[in-house]
Amino acid sequence: MRVAITGGTGFIGTALTSALLERGDKVTLVTRAPVVAQQSWDGRIDARLWNGRDPGPWVMAINGADAVINLAGESVAGGRWSAARKLALIKSRIDSTRAVVKALEAATERPPVFVCASAVGYYGGTSKGDCPEGAPQGSDFLAALCGQWEREAAAADKLEVRTVMARIGVVLGKTGGAFAKMLMPFKLGLGGPLGSGRQPFPWIHLDDAVGAILRSIDDVKLAGPVNVVAPEPATSAKFAKAFGRALHRPAFLPAPAFALRFALGEMSTLLLDGQKAVPKKLLDAGYAFRHPALDGALASLLARP
Repeated sequence: MRVAITGGTGFIGTALTSALLERGDKVTLVTRAPVVAQQSWDGRIDARLWNGRDPGPWVMAINGADAVINLAGESVAGGRWSAARKLALIKSRIDSTRAVVKALEAATERPPVFVCASAVGYYGGTSKGDCPEGAPQGSDFLAALCGQWEREAAAADKLEVRTVMARIGVVLGKTGGAFAKMLMPFKLGLGGPLGSGRQPFPWIHLDDAVGAILRSIDDVKLAGPVNVVAPEPATSAKFAKAFGRALHRPAFLPAPAFALRFALGEMSTLLLDGQKAVPKKLLDAGYAFRHPALDGALASLLARP
């Protein structure tokens, strides 16, 4: 297959590119740094220059592709959510997604499938029970951001392009994300639950985040929102206990909610709220998780190469 990826040089995108190449697909990364991308992959990928918002020669990478994947967007954990930061988070997702949909519209040979990243933050905070894909949208900032993002992506449906909104949870991987940030404190015995510890922790191993995206490309029955989370639910306290157990370290030092709110402001909701997202569509589609259980996922991440 020919697969074009925007935002493909990040944590998930790098692992996804590797998996696509491994199975024999041809990958084009649409990126701000095409020369660096080509050098990083030793010329095994094509790379096109894009500023993340405007049309340009990069749109030719979409014309005739077998799949397009949009992972572009600034990290929601990259700084306090000031008014300016919120605007940057919104624009980085809306502008990039809108540009990709316009490129799909202009294509003379439209790709049959478009997978756009989203997040389980769509469901809002912790007041709900299980959140399968049909659960209602929340009302906080992150939920509103995901809703806007998905509405832009859904415009591709009108072009008769099968569209998947991958609502991704907390991705655990050795090379980045939450796991890499938490590893040292937990190794030092300084880890523990965040706030009350009762809030859901919708986790997924990087292998399965990639696997779910690949399944979304390949399985014509998958469309609309798809929860990209592991089937075993966890809370912040359960995750901390499992992490400590995997490292043979204590993990009982809580991070008080008031301290996190003081340090992070509104961004603290990323840590103090959660969603009990359920991967109903993936399970119904027969996707076999490589790491369905938290203890096994952590063991694989901590295993020596």
